Amino acid sequence: MSIAPVVTDTSGSGANSRTRLSDNYDTFLVLLTAQLQNQDPLAPMDSTQFTQQLVQFSQVEQQIRTNEQLEGLVGQYQASSAGAALAYLGNDAIIESAQTTFDGDEANWDYTFDGAPQNVTLEVKNAQGRTVYTTTGQTGPGEHLFTWDGTTTGGDAAPNGVYKLVVNADDADDKAVNSTITVRETIRGVDFSGANPLVITVSGSRTLDSIRAVIDAG
Repeated sequence: MSIAPVVTDTSGSGANSRTRLSDNYDTFLVLLTAQLQNQDPLAPMDSTQFTQQLVQFSQVEQQIRTNEQLEGLVGQYQASSAGAALAYLGNDAIIESAQTTFDGDEANWDYTFDGAPQNVTLEVKNAQGRTVYTTTGQTGPGEHLFTWDGTTTGGDAAPNGVYKLVVNADDADDKAVNSTITVRETIRGVDFSGANPLVITVSGSRTLDSIRAVIDAG
């Protein structure tokens, strides 16, 4: 009779993993006892195999402890993120996003280039993804502000709503130049329904890692 190898899934919660480990260990002891009782006295079993099994059980238990510690760290991180999100309430934030709201007055974006483009075209798209306005943007490295007054390319007034800025830029060799777009919006709420909290602005929900700066309302 041979002893089955240890098979214990350490994924999931620490409590479930410990239960599975305990069940496997009990089964191992039953098999080991039966094998010892039925072994040939003239050719006793080699202790190497069950010694290795005991070592494996020890390693699995250590992995479960590590997982439990990681679960604790994740919980602490989530609590810290929730506290940070609540602290932002009512403040304006600079958010890395191409999406903002046109309120009938104007919409503002900042765009920054990684390099120095020679040609820049700006497109404003509505919530359905259709381009409503196109214009030439500023070239050169650094930060540039773009303000849209809501007038479409055809001269009509765009309705209030959420709009997205698309920056198309290329250099003298017609190679694309990457850009980073940010908007300034007020944080009006916090969403705790998911694994990580989200801050809520007038144009939608944002992850905490999209916030580049927070401006104190006071």
